[in-house]
Amino acid sequence: MVTIKNVADISGVSTATVSRVLTRPEIVSAKTRERVLSVVQRLGYSPNPAAATLRTMRTNKIIVTVPNIANSFFAAIIRGAEHAAQKAGYAVLLGDTRNDRDREDQYASMLLRREADGLIFLGHRLPPSLLPLIEQEGGSAPIVNGCEFSPTLPVSSVHIDNGEAARIAMEALYDLGHREIALLTGPLEGPLSRDRLEGAQRAAKARGQQHRLHIIPGHFSLESGKAMAGEFLKRGTGTTAFFCFSDDLAIGALAALRKARIACPDEVSVVGFDDIPMASFVEPALTTIRQPMEMIGRRTVETLLDILAGRQQSVISMTLPHKIVIRGSVAAAPSPKLSGRPHSRFDPAS
Repeated sequence: MVTIKNVADISGVSTATVSRVLTRPEIVSAKTRERVLSVVQRLGYSPNPAAATLRTMRTNKIIVTVPNIANSFFAAIIRGAEHAAQKAGYAVLLGDTRNDRDREDQYASMLLRREADGLIFLGHRLPPSLLPLIEQEGGSAPIVNGCEFSPTLPVSSVHIDNGEAARIAMEALYDLGHREIALLTGPLEGPLSRDRLEGAQRAAKARGQQHRLHIIPGHFSLESGKAMAGEFLKRGTGTTAFFCFSDDLAIGALAALRKARIACPDEVSVVGFDDIPMASFVEPALTTIRQPMEMIGRRTVETLLDILAGRQQSVISMTLPHKIVIRGSVAAAPSPKLSGRPHSRFDPAS
């Protein structure tokens, strides 16, 4: 099958230029237009009709899909997305994919059937049914990723530097004297966990402490955090801090510490990631990495609107700022004499 990329490569232009030659030839120079059309004729290339009509049939609707609508992290992103969309006259269709590939494909098919003008996905998987559209449209395809940046995704993305954020969190713990640190991660097949793990390991290596990291994979949920931390505490490793890759994981870890009658932060410190609203209300209040969640939502919509208006025709990667917020869940590491006490006091019946 001849693709738009084949035409672009032979013509020596971008896929976006080929698309403009076929849809808006008047804005392309005569010399370029003739060269591209010659290649199109020689290869027998036929544009995807669904992609071609996406530019002329508008619904004023945007699809936003989330991997887990119950995760409070996504609520603030959706709020920012809806604000930006409504301001521009668009409605948001919200889809909870539940990390299910079939559900992701169902929402992608809505875009291909022109039931919406664009798609924003907040997970890390790009539905394969969208690849032909992306091949033809390139950076002009009305698809944007939020949060889970991966350099392999052929679409524009809005995110923070997860690796650097994790490194900063680890440095805060090291500065307080912590050396034995447990990492409660999300699924390691996803770019979020991989990038945060890379940042944490980078900080550990810089301090010569990589051999004292405990990596505990799980899921981004309260239940997973409590279960993972609880099981880990039974091992009696002398760990003095948990760095959790989401606030839900961290709040779950705090629950496990309470059950084990281990004082936080006097005996074990806890750091989260995201700064969801609940982070400042738990006891002790959670130290965490703050993501600009509403800004992520706004920027993803604004990027998509730029694509739909023809103002953006290449793939961009937008990195937003983050910061560490210090609250009551961290303190100086306890003395070596005390570092083993929390685990010896673990009572599974409490």
